[in-house]
Amino acid sequence: MRPSRFIVVASSLLLLLHAYIGVRLLPDLPLGTVGRGLGVLALVLSCVLMPLGLMARGIERQPLADRLAWAGLLLMGVFSSLLVLTLLRDIVLGIAALALPAAELPPLVRDSALAVPLLAGLVSLVGLVNARRRARVVEVEVPLAGLPPALDGFTIAQISDIHVGPTIKRGYLEAIVTAVNGLEADMVAVTGDLVDGSVEQLAPHTAPLSRLTARHGAYFVTGNHEYYSGAAAWVEELRRLGLRVLENEHVVLCHGEAELVVAGVTDYGAHHFDPAQRSDPHAALEGAPEAAGARILLAHQPRSAPAAAAAGFDLQLSGHTHGGQFWPWNLFVRLQQPYTAGLHRLDALWVYTSRGTGYWGPPKRFGAPSEITLVRLVAAREASR
Repeated sequence: MRPSRFIVVASSLLLLLHAYIGVRLLPDLPLGTVGRGLGVLALVLSCVLMPLGLMARGIERQPLADRLAWAGLLLMGVFSSLLVLTLLRDIVLGIAALALPAAELPPLVRDSALAVPLLAGLVSLVGLVNARRRARVVEVEVPLAGLPPALDGFTIAQISDIHVGPTIKRGYLEAIVTAVNGLEADMVAVTGDLVDGSVEQLAPHTAPLSRLTARHGAYFVTGNHEYYSGAAAWVEELRRLGLRVLENEHVVLCHGEAELVVAGVTDYGAHHFDPAQRSDPHAALEGAPEAAGARILLAHQPRSAPAAAAAGFDLQLSGHTHGGQFWPWNLFVRLQQPYTAGLHRLDALWVYTSRGTGYWGPPKRFGAPSEITLVRLVAAREASR
């Protein structure tokens, strides 16, 4: 679909969905003429500002660009909840019309119309607080069969999907870096979607990454949003900041008397931007020592797991899904990805999917809290093999 046609279709759909909310709610709200007029105005502003919020990073003037982004993205979060709750209300009213006497319907119609915007506002407010506070630390133990004693207890601090951009700036990232350093992990893994914008726009805001410290250093793999933002330039910038970027390659870490292979692949869809960047777990492991105590893959998207399992990895660390970020979209992640969040097993491979350390789009997290993950490798007992 041509870009101009896509914009027309998307704008028309957005207008229709706003009209649906207005038609289904405003007549049933006890607002009066002025109140309904303000309701229509609010829906019109939402319809206009939402696309502007998504496109604001293309505006050079500051702080206008960031203010438009904040307004549009906040409204996107409210609109999402309004739409879902309006649809659910219509389903409930349809069932009630079949099950209740006609005389009992008017109060339900009025009260449910009031409940929808109130609930949407409350969910959006709670979601905003959850999104803007520093991600909590989640500790995860991964039992690996045959893990050498020297690697038993090896820790990895994983951060993912921060999305530094219009609403996430330097201060937000500084708090994350400070928390990660406080964990004193053996290594740090940054599993993609760090940025939403160019190096020129965001370099001052990603600078805190240079403070990441760990015994074996910090490693990065690209996510799909790096390719939207100029992946080659970001790879160069992150290397300048001291991160080791793994592009279908691996490093061997000597930890005590054991060796640990840490590999990384480009994003699952990287080949759509550059055929030479196709994600390849097999290539990432090529030449790795057979006697390594464990093989870990950093791969932005969970759907790299089948190839990782076939290549012989023991653990894959991923992100991308945000855990769905906020209800009900977490219910639909499985349509694209095999795992939404948490630790799962695929044959002999463990896959941990982070809910993300920041957020994308609406500053809203509801039912899918952000996380800084502390992964600890532990020796599996015989019975769990």
